[in-house]
Amino acid sequence: MEKKVIDTIRVLSAEMVLKANSGHQGTPIGASPIGYVLYNDVMKYNPKNPKWFNRDRFILSAGHASALQYSLLHLFGFDLSMEDIKNFRQLGSKTPGHPEYGYTDGVEVTTGPLGQGVANAVGFAMAEKHLAAKYNTKEIKLIDHYTYVLAGDGCLMEGVSNEASSLAGTLGLGKLIMLYDSNKITIDGTTEIAFSENVAKRYEALGWQVLDVKDANDINAIREAIEDAKKDSKRPTLIEIHSKIGYGTNKENTSAVHGNPLKLNDIEEMKLNLGYNVKEMFTIDKDVRSYLDNVISRHKTYEDEWNKLLNEYKNKYPEKYESFINAVNNSYDFSFLNEEDYYKFDKDLATRASSGVVINKIAKYFDGFFGGSADLAGSNNTTIEDETFFSKENPIGKNIHYGIREHSMAAMANGISLHGGLLPYTGTFLSFADYMKPAIRLSALMHQKVVNIFTHDSIGLGEDGPTHQAVDQLPMLRSIPNCITLRPADNRETAASWSYILQSKGRPVNLILTRQVVPSIENTGINLFKGAYILKDFGDNPEVILMASGSELQLAYKVAEKLFEQGKSSRVISFPSIELFEEQSDEYKKDLLPDNIKNRVCIEASSEKSWYKYLGIDGLLIGMETFGTSAPAEVAFEYFGFTVDKILHKINKKYYN
Repeated sequence: MEKKVIDTIRVLSAEMVLKANSGHQGTPIGASPIGYVLYNDVMKYNPKNPKWFNRDRFILSAGHASALQYSLLHLFGFDLSMEDIKNFRQLGSKTPGHPEYGYTDGVEVTTGPLGQGVANAVGFAMAEKHLAAKYNTKEIKLIDHYTYVLAGDGCLMEGVSNEASSLAGTLGLGKLIMLYDSNKITIDGTTEIAFSENVAKRYEALGWQVLDVKDANDINAIREAIEDAKKDSKRPTLIEIHSKIGYGTNKENTSAVHGNPLKLNDIEEMKLNLGYNVKEMFTIDKDVRSYLDNVISRHKTYEDEWNKLLNEYKNKYPEKYESFINAVNNSYDFSFLNEEDYYKFDKDLATRASSGVVINKIAKYFDGFFGGSADLAGSNNTTIEDETFFSKENPIGKNIHYGIREHSMAAMANGISLHGGLLPYTGTFLSFADYMKPAIRLSALMHQKVVNIFTHDSIGLGEDGPTHQAVDQLPMLRSIPNCITLRPADNRETAASWSYILQSKGRPVNLILTRQVVPSIENTGINLFKGAYILKDFGDNPEVILMASGSELQLAYKVAEKLFEQGKSSRVISFPSIELFEEQSDEYKKDLLPDNIKNRVCIEASSEKSWYKYLGIDGLLIGMETFGTSAPAEVAFEYFGFTVDKILHKINKKYYN
């Protein structure tokens, strides 16, 4: 019966691709035995409650093999019907081209960009290890599950997977098991053309246990390897499973079966080769259904057993239980955000420093933080001072040393967020947002609240020069759908930004912060949630509107003061978030930017491309359309025209000449 179930998975996957005339059937056909062992024998889950918290997690890093995952989810009782299977890759279907979190029951993470699923899996395993240390007792292991990731040759070519795997080895993530579908084929041909390294030796060097299964069709060997993996609780495990892509087809073991749909006669030939006698498409034999019904019933019991454990935990450890439930449900008391002390600071600070102060204020009331920096904790001010660092020996630590791994840091943070029970944050310089973009994009696509702290946000970084001075990164971050970018101007706006972050849902937030000290400005922060707000009107009936974000708000304010001294009225608008402003009503937008005020000035030490929408044909942009230069910050600002006198001169020349 086991072979028949595996062949059913193979055939169903191929038929999905055939009907859609699009997709990848090679890996699903070759890796079906791996999927079968996981869902049939190994993983603990409840298909009728796929969000059960202590379930084992499965991540398909090789997201192009989505037909395999959909076949498994359908057959093993998840809410995915045969009609959904038939609608593979069609508009609005629950079976999109690559797995998408939130669309399909049982899909833990959106994958497709190769390698990121490996890094996501590391994040899942980090979260499990940390929460287990936080909530488990000697008597009750409340958090006790594994993370399984299925990766292919392409995933392990990508640098992001190696970055994350390196950290996983360092952290000793013993409940992370990677099943490497080693079929030696990519779209362009065999892996010999571009990938000749010994992956097993590489992973041994990274600190992983490495096991080998000679034949993917030997399901007992796969089972035994997974059991052996579990015996080593000190190291993550890579199981290299040698498979044949498109097994049983007339294109077996060639790149032709990777992404080119098989024809109907090819599938019929495959059925003959496999000894599979079901001729009608999208049909599951009754004996297979009967077998799987028993498996589904067995899997339902896992959650029942855990719920008994949870009830015992509730009675014995009521405070821990309450904390756990609040973490799982993201239910926290944020009333402290309304207290005036939250917005008090002893002196003017760089916004990176005020962010660090705020993080530590929040951490006294909120215990869900789990984050850190890519080797820049002291510069990014990401450390929670009263907490320790997460490590192999100290999994209770809330601070994370990600190492110099920006791309995988962002991808791991996605995994932490998706696991549940924690609010992850990352930290690096804004210029390195380029390294993180692919993972931030997926945060947004998956509606995950991941906080990305980007400091040293402009030419204000100074002497490190144009390689590190962010110029083009802000427009890039602002262009990501379902993603919020906040650039606060001073201490109070930074505190308001964190208040927004804690209370927001369903999207990542990029927090853009200065290296240099910025002065506090009266009345900032009150309406930051609206994205932009009137800071002050200098005189009645403003003739000029000055818009600015971050460190340039002080310049706009001082320019407005000078204009007022010259008898010219103006309005200063703080503009910390273009995305939040765009969500406001048309009435609110016109209140800030009346149609009759054509003289509009935007000031930001960044690329000008974000601002044209608000300027009109008579507007004046004061920004950066070149790279920066190596010089002290104040010299760089002077050189590029970001001074009160130079901005005032440009305004007077354009509007009052």
